[in-house]
Amino acid sequence: MNPAHAAQLDEQGFVLLERFLDSAKLDELRARVDELFEAEGENAGSEFKQEEQTRRLANLVDKGEIFRQSIAVPEVIELVAHVLGPEFKLSSLNVRPANPHSTWIQPLHADMAAIADDRGYWVCNTVWMLDAFTENNGALRVVPGSHRWGRLPDGSRTGELLVTAPAGTVVVMNAHLWHGGTANRTGQHRRAMHGFYCRNDKPQQQYQKRLLRPETQAALTPELRRILALDDPVNDELSSTGSGRSGFLK
Repeated sequence: MNPAHAAQLDEQGFVLLERFLDSAKLDELRARVDELFEAEGENAGSEFKQEEQTRRLANLVDKGEIFRQSIAVPEVIELVAHVLGPEFKLSSLNVRPANPHSTWIQPLHADMAAIADDRGYWVCNTVWMLDAFTENNGALRVVPGSHRWGRLPDGSRTGELLVTAPAGTVVVMNAHLWHGGTANRTGQHRRAMHGFYCRNDKPQQQYQKRLLRPETQAALTPELRRILALDDPVNDELSSTGSGRSGFLK
């Protein structure tokens, strides 16, 4: 692990792996995302909650090898482990494009409305920029250092920062950090994939064992089964009744 990356995660609550995806991988992800939006139509993202002026895809582990590869990339996973400790799992894998000409601005929030507990931090998100994030196309906004405040957003926007970067960049973010999406004022969709992780003693946002088809589960490596908590009876108990929580969506 790059010590500077770890230090920035600790202090600021997020770190950018700029141009992390090569052009071939980026093109493959974009192509599969566009295929899925075309195939699913109005049902896109129906496995989870919908957001105004925004398209979604959900349950992506079940929808392509390119997505399964993305949840266990060592350089990303080691930063997730730095936030959560060694015992963590995938909570959900979604795509969220900000619609063109939108006026919708996400409220500042912490994912799953999470506040660090006696064991420490328990949510971490990764944002894979399939398109460049610019000042005008619905980029991520954050309040650096707010993950250390031990409380949820209160309407204050003090110290807010817009995260802009080239396509192919991955943001690893302590998801207790106050953050939210901005309005896309351009004429193009701004696509991003969100790989969201949580500590093992918390419910998954989307219960993976229930969502994944049997043939998908049967083909997974032991490492992916571990990350997805497919053989964890504690997760079954937690997530079979406690999944579905969002930081701001009802």
